[in-house]
Amino acid sequence: MVIGSLLYAIAINYFLIPTKLGEGGVTGLTTIAFYTLRVPTYLTNFVLNTLLLIIGVKFLDKKTILLSLWAVLWLSIFLKLPVFLHYQTSQTIIPTICGGILTGVSMSLILNSHGSIAGSTILGKIFNKYWGIPIGYATLFFDLAVAIPSIFIIGFENTILTIFELYISAKITNIYLSKFGSKRVIQIISSHYKEISQALSNSLHQGLTLIEAHGFYSKKENPIIYLICTSHQMANIIPMINKIDTNALVVSDSIRSVRAAELYRIL
Repeated sequence: MVIGSLLYAIAINYFLIPTKLGEGGVTGLTTIAFYTLRVPTYLTNFVLNTLLLIIGVKFLDKKTILLSLWAVLWLSIFLKLPVFLHYQTSQTIIPTICGGILTGVSMSLILNSHGSIAGSTILGKIFNKYWGIPIGYATLFFDLAVAIPSIFIIGFENTILTIFELYISAKITNIYLSKFGSKRVIQIISSHYKEISQALSNSLHQGLTLIEAHGFYSKKENPIIYLICTSHQMANIIPMINKIDTNALVVSDSIRSVRAAELYRIL
């Protein structure tokens, strides 16, 4: 999270602000406050994000709030550091792309550590938790709500570049989280389902489900093994299945979230 906060601060201080680009969410408000009133970005960032974290206490778990506060604190510290290298270019697309990549990677690192930099990511986490909307896209929606009106401060061209930068950031965040932070659902069809089930249970130390099924062609009962795992576990599951049955059919897909039934009773 500290590394993610550092990358985010670099994106703002070295690429976005020198080119007078905007941002979304609270970060967008900090840039607007800086452009218009010269309010230090670290100060606006800390005050507004702390207020949002107080609101988030009602919807998110205590661990997420504390980790987010940790990230916000470090982001404010890094934003306060002086800029050592002043990057200047007439090719505004370069800082736009660099800013989008850095913010996307930084958000991925922070979110994958179960934290956030507050702002629109807090709202994104709430929407992901209760409605299953990908965090990157939910965050993008709230970011645009701030970025688009900033046209009156930074101009039309820079607003378009800001939207492009936000899209790059959201895309990278979703790709990273889908590869490393998402869950995967796996369905396995094999005549050796008992051996495979036992091997998976012993290795993963978690439950799995056998779904009753009948082969239409073979006319035989052949239960389907159903389980949810991480992408990291997935890499070990396939070789394990191949050792038992090389003809096993394995179907996998990414899923947005896994919820307990209690959540639906609350909703």
